[in-house]
Amino acid sequence: MLWLIVAISAYLILAVVYLVDKYLLVGPIPNPKVYAFYVGILGLFVLLLIPFVGFSLPGIFQIFLSLASGASFVYGLYWFFRGLRLFEPSRIVPAVGGIIPFFSFLLIFIFSRGQETFSSWELLAFVLLILGSVLITYEKSKAVSRKSFRISLVAAFFLALYFVSAKYVYLGQPFWSGFIWIRIGGFLMAIFFLLFTREIRQEIFTRLNFSSKNFGGSRKTAAIFLSNQAAGAGANILQNWGIALAPLVIHVAFINALQGIQYVFLLIFTILLSLKFPRILKEEISKEAIFQKLLAILLIGAGLAILALK
Repeated sequence: MLWLIVAISAYLILAVVYLVDKYLLVGPIPNPKVYAFYVGILGLFVLLLIPFVGFSLPGIFQIFLSLASGASFVYGLYWFFRGLRLFEPSRIVPAVGGIIPFFSFLLIFIFSRGQETFSSWELLAFVLLILGSVLITYEKSKAVSRKSFRISLVAAFFLALYFVSAKYVYLGQPFWSGFIWIRIGGFLMAIFFLLFTREIRQEIFTRLNFSSKNFGGSRKTAAIFLSNQAAGAGANILQNWGIALAPLVIHVAFINALQGIQYVFLLIFTILLSLKFPRILKEEISKEAIFQKLLAILLIGAGLAILALK
């Protein structure tokens, strides 16, 4: 059950990391694509681990799979950060997390050539997940609601592609070697953003250092961002370790089911912090909104629990 402890630890850390992401995205670093670029670039620091871990050169297919997995992660983060900037954290995070299992099982079904299929319980679970995801993204303005759900779908697909492909990477490589190759893929995706996105080039070339006039406007911003990325990197390592330890199907069901813990903490944190920083989090805390989100979280949690138990 080591993977269970590892996964719980990862999601508890990520609940805090997402809140800091939200703070940075509505203030000092408002461009989601720039934010994703920074995350991808910093992932290359994992190369410092090469002398201390069993890094190896795998086959061509494994290299391609690893790089594609890392690229999917950074691109999925871009859409996730975009949603996080535009919508409430306790709305966008559970929505993305609730849809990921659907795409994950679909991709596993494709990659396994039909060997992994849905049972009646799994079908019920996916219905609950979709209902909960729609409910938690619903707002009075239908246009905004559709937009948030659309962003959640795109982010969930690419993050699910990352999770599933990463599992196949760890099936073919030792953990640290696979993890490093995946981070290299994320770095290459960040470079792609830099080369083909004018707004990122303008941002980067005008903020080449972490002086008081750069990186969102202050050294404090740089310190917060780097500290948060360090925490996120630690959580990501734990998350990947849990994926590597768990069997193929079980890692999708159980590890995603544990996100329910993250949602509860996230909702509590955002409600408490929005009282003190309403301009940053903009969390709707009316009784109706809280009831809606709790009901949605229960639906998502029920769906994930069915996957875990059945």
